[in-house]
Amino acid sequence: MFVITTLQRRTFRQAETQTILDAAALGGIQLPYSCKTGRCSTCKCKVIDGQTYAQHDEIGLTEDDKAAGWILSCVRSAKTDLLLDIEDLGDTSLPIPRTAPCRIQSLNLLTRDVLCISLRLPPTVDFTFLPGQYIDVIGPNGVRRSYSLSNAPATDKILHLHVRAVPGGELSQYWFNQAKANDLIRLHGPLGTSFLRQIRGLDLIFLATGTGIAPIKAMLEGLANTPGHEQPRSVTVYWGGRVEEDLYLRNLDELPDKNTPCRFVPVLSRADASWSGARGHVQDALLQAAPDLAQAVVYACGSEAMINSARAILVDNGLPQARFHSDAFVCSHAL
Repeated sequence: MFVITTLQRRTFRQAETQTILDAAALGGIQLPYSCKTGRCSTCKCKVIDGQTYAQHDEIGLTEDDKAAGWILSCVRSAKTDLLLDIEDLGDTSLPIPRTAPCRIQSLNLLTRDVLCISLRLPPTVDFTFLPGQYIDVIGPNGVRRSYSLSNAPATDKILHLHVRAVPGGELSQYWFNQAKANDLIRLHGPLGTSFLRQIRGLDLIFLATGTGIAPIKAMLEGLANTPGHEQPRSVTVYWGGRVEEDLYLRNLDELPDKNTPCRFVPVLSRADASWSGARGHVQDALLQAAPDLAQAVVYACGSEAMINSARAILVDNGLPQARFHSDAFVCSHAL
């Protein structure tokens, strides 16, 4: 067993076969994570002292990151006692993931290639989650894929997903060509640590691309149930697509608490001449607004390219690194 200590002087033990992330959870310490496969960088942390080894490739790290001592705790294990630079989730209590049956309530086409899928849980299943978390759906033939929940918890126990068609995708084929209301499938969750925290009095900024708007919609709905003294100073949503049809939701600025100012900024990268709104990438549109990033907290959800670019340029422009949170949508190795 190896002893792992964080700079906050919290300690836990890791057996030789465990990952750092799993060992921390067993030790009662919640570290941030998303994909758990080494492809995003949500669980990125820095080794201050000690040695580790990678159980799988760390695709979510650049060569510069690796040279500087950064690792991904979801696929790394200790070879010696460690001192790590990583911020845990403090006293946040995460719902315990579980596997449960569910039925398809409805399927609604939002755009030419995005479905809103509603799942109905049995009345006896106690399934709780934090807005922004995701679930694994276990479909026909045991095919398993991850999807963010697009709604906050509700008394009707209906869960909503935004699913984009993936050419050649096995579960995508099911969703778009075979699935029907009342089909029985299974889910496992909730998973992930992309949920709101430490937002009081700050300017809350959301960046989304494509179906990355799903967990942001859930977090916006959750804000409506947040006590007034815990509310952010303002809320701004930047949502990027290629063409206007890609932006399939409206009135996002009406979801938070009515006493919290909220602004919605749609951004298109391939807009035609009729588009009068923001163009390019969401992170660039944010910088063009000249925000005071020192007083902001950013949640970015969507493509890895957007998240990696946004993290770099926003931190360079004054955003505290600890106030950048992300949920990267990474493609499955096996479609």
